[in-house]
Formats: sequence, C-alpha cells, structure tokens
Amino acid sequence: MISHVCIGVNEFDRAFAFYSAVLGTLQHELKFCEREQPWAGWMAKSQPRPLFIIGKPFDGHAAQVGNGQMVAFLAPDRSAVVRAYEAALASGGTCEGEPGLRPHYHAHYYGAYFRDPEGNKLCVCCHEATPE
Repeated sequence: MISHVCIGVNEFDRAFAFYSAVLGTLQHELKFCEREQPWAGWMAKSQPRPLFIIGKPFDGHAAQVGNGQMVAFLAPDRSAVVRAYEAALASGGTCEGEPGLRPHYHAHYYGAYFRDPEGNKLCVCCHEATPE
C-alpha cells in the first residue's frame, strides 16, 4: 500500500543522527545518504518497501511540522519499542507517551510516542499478543 514516507527536515545532520539511532534499534538499514542533496532513506531488511526518507523539502522552503500527522514504525517486539523510545530521547527527541499497553486501540497494542528534534510526531508500536 505504501511506497515511501518522506519527512522534511531543516537540520539534516541532527535529523540524520536521530533517525539513525531510532531506526537502528528497529534493525532498519540505511539504503542511501546523499548529504549534498541532502536526503537519506532507510528500509527494513526483510522488505523492499516502504522506504522512510528524511530530507530538505524539494521546493526549497523550510520544513514545517504538520498538526495531526504522525509516522508509526512497526517494532518486532515490545523490547524494541522500549529501545527505540530510549534511543529517541537520548538523541534529542521529546516524550509524547512512554512505552506501554494502549488497550483502547486493541488488547495487545504496545506503543511509545515521541517527537524528533524538529517536532515531527512519531510512534513505535508492537501488535503481538504476548511479551517476548
């Protein structure tokens, strides 16, 4: 259904460090990084898509945070949710909801919410029924 998701960033090096740390905990691979553009993209090792991309907006204007927009990354297990959340906060992110069950979504939904250093809202979640 989804080919790629692109997040606009203003400070590429800071964003690259943040997303490298967070996506590394989820075992996503860096597929490209072109600092002269600047842009970079990651993908899961096991799938050719979707691709997650960060970069300066194509139109040359400043990137802006969207109200009501969020990207949610799928974690293989609950401990990966915790590791990604911790990496996000250690890399300049801010908390929007600590790791935990969210039964109002469904009985096994385990997620954490945070913002990247530029204010983009992100989620990491696991839908598995039992902890590992």
